[in-house]
Amino acid sequence: MLKFDILTIFPNIFDSYLKESFINRARKSGKISVNIHNLRDFTEDRHKIVDDRPFGGGLGMVLKVGPIYKAVKKIKKGKKSKVILFTPRGRKFNQQMAYKLSRLDEIIMICGRYEGVDERVAKRVADMELSIGAYDLMGGEIPAMVVIETVARLIPGILGKPEFLKERMTKERGFIEHPQYTRPEVFSPKKRVKWQVPKVLLSGNHKKIEEWRRKCQKVIGKE
Repeated sequence: MLKFDILTIFPNIFDSYLKESFINRARKSGKISVNIHNLRDFTEDRHKIVDDRPFGGGLGMVLKVGPIYKAVKKIKKGKKSKVILFTPRGRKFNQQMAYKLSRLDEIIMICGRYEGVDERVAKRVADMELSIGAYDLMGGEIPAMVVIETVARLIPGILGKPEFLKERMTKERGFIEHPQYTRPEVFSPKKRVKWQVPKVLLSGNHKKIEEWRRKCQKVIGKE
């Protein structure tokens, strides 16, 4: 079983996400576990302060290293584990990386907030820094959901049929994507306008369909 541990100051953000669809079923079946940890529970003052002003001046507040270090030290149990810090400066998350993470026993994810996280977390606590794109979010909670979703679907049995994964994975662990269509064969959003399904998909000729898909496909998430 792969264990996801998430450090956040907004634990309720994950409530609805964890109760829906494949993630909910995967948790109930014991294929994965997702544990949300409130970073304030690892503080040592009565006000449960997790942030402070940055040295050198600047706008906003920075998450302190102490509570994060204490939390990771207490939570980390797996022999095959990784501690991830989400930051715009991190490596861009992709399908190959997701495949490697799916081989682990435990993934601990640190969700930053405000102006960032004390750099000693990146240097001394985290094993890797990840980004889900070249833009700035309000925190690391959405990236954490992205990692859970991408990694969990690679675990056998979560999607159901193993063929769902095999037909769309490359040897290099990239992800194959091609156009998909379903009924109706012709959709008319207004008069004299027809959006049609490509004829080759209606031909019944599996060889030609496969050729069409290979021609249209893109390999995503390969470094």
